[in-house]
Amino acid sequence: MISSQFQADPFGKNTSPGTPGQWYEGSLPPIENEKKSPVVFIHGLNSSSSIWWEENDMYAIAYAHGIKTAFIDLYPAKDMWENGELLTRKLKEIHQHFEEKLVVVAHSKGGIDTQAALVHFGAYRYVHRLIALSSPYQGAQLADLAYSTWAGWLAGIIGSKNEATYSLQTGYMKYFQEETDDHPYVLKTPIYTLAGKGWGTFGSPLYWGGVYLKSYGQNDGAVTVESSRLRYSKELNVGDWNHFEIQQGSFIFEIIDEYLYKFDDRISDEIHIFEDNALLPADTFLRGGSYQGEAEEIFHVEGGVAQLGVNWMSDRRTSTIIITAPDGKETLLMNIADDASTLLKGSYYQFLEIKNPIEGEWRVKASSERENYLLTVQFDSPLNNEIKLGLENDLEVSLASFATGIVEFKEIKSTIRTEYYENGRQISRQVEWVDVKNSPSINLSALGEGVYNITVDVEGKTLNNHPFNRTIVTSVYVDANGRLLK
Repeated sequence: MISSQFQADPFGKNTSPGTPGQWYEGSLPPIENEKKSPVVFIHGLNSSSSIWWEENDMYAIAYAHGIKTAFIDLYPAKDMWENGELLTRKLKEIHQHFEEKLVVVAHSKGGIDTQAALVHFGAYRYVHRLIALSSPYQGAQLADLAYSTWAGWLAGIIGSKNEATYSLQTGYMKYFQEETDDHPYVLKTPIYTLAGKGWGTFGSPLYWGGVYLKSYGQNDGAVTVESSRLRYSKELNVGDWNHFEIQQGSFIFEIIDEYLYKFDDRISDEIHIFEDNALLPADTFLRGGSYQGEAEEIFHVEGGVAQLGVNWMSDRRTSTIIITAPDGKETLLMNIADDASTLLKGSYYQFLEIKNPIEGEWRVKASSERENYLLTVQFDSPLNNEIKLGLENDLEVSLASFATGIVEFKEIKSTIRTEYYENGRQISRQVEWVDVKNSPSINLSALGEGVYNITVDVEGKTLNNHPFNRTIVTSVYVDANGRLLK
């Protein structure tokens, strides 16, 4: 029998987790519930096994219920392929140690790493079922943002660009799911999912992520509910949890408890049909970069905007940010909060909501000794659904304008930037200007297999002569056969 490498006590003391490939057996409960499987807990992006007992009662609750437990450390910043292979070896060891099949409970990217292990590396042999807590199976829009033209500089400075973040882009995850969904092993292990739809109020660590993601639907400050679903999984619950609360035992143990039993189970007949997201709404304006001393960004507010959300995110806490309205009124951003959305963790944000903003030109002025930043402006406006990005299977990117009677355009122009990455390494950038009236699309250069991160900056005027700005960010994957996966 393989002995575990560490014996943790029920309250998380005397632990030293973090080494990839190590696994730890929880203390054996005094009264074991023999009807339940041993449970293996898997952490997510930029994390470690200690998340299950440090400031988390999951381990203590499982122990109190007589459940045998184990905890694995994976690579915190590697993709699902490396982690999946490593996890398979560890699950085999734990299976041999307990001499029975396991239940895996995985948080966030850990659910993707586990699916890779089950399907692509044969770990289904050791696992009864997988319970995934807010795992972005359809990709993370915040990962798209981290690799985009405007946010990429800040993301690189704070260390958010890595193999894991790269693989979580929506384009890459489309590729991963295509490789996975039709695999002969995909239905060998039932998958159950939970998702969150809470992200708190200003000052909470996931607030900005929740605000940014709200146009994509309900989310927990890091992952959308829609992204957490698989068409062959069963959704157990969508609760008012944020991305950290969903891994807390006191929040979700009662929900998952019945799925820890050893009884035979079968794949649910419930099928979730995903909405077609080939057209992306435009509700955001982005700018970013680096400066010393002072920097100024300008954006326009069209008529009919009900609310603005202005966010200044940077790698420093000491910058001074002043927002100037078209009438000359100045507002100093005072509140600084840490961002903890995992994909831009290590940055700070200052956020201001403005109701019924004045139409016209707005200015954001920043001053600091040195700063790397990302400015995000989000609009609650009828115009948001009138400009959308279309992606076609022949590698064509199009900016489509729709005159529905709500908004009609006098002129509109876009700058389309594509950042091409092959195996996580940037190869080249191309910049194209498009006059939508005469040339509604451009064709991406097929540089080869990999992720194309697309940033589209839109500017124009409505028929009422109202200037506006928007930015759309997404990613696509081009496979070895030149097919675009979106």
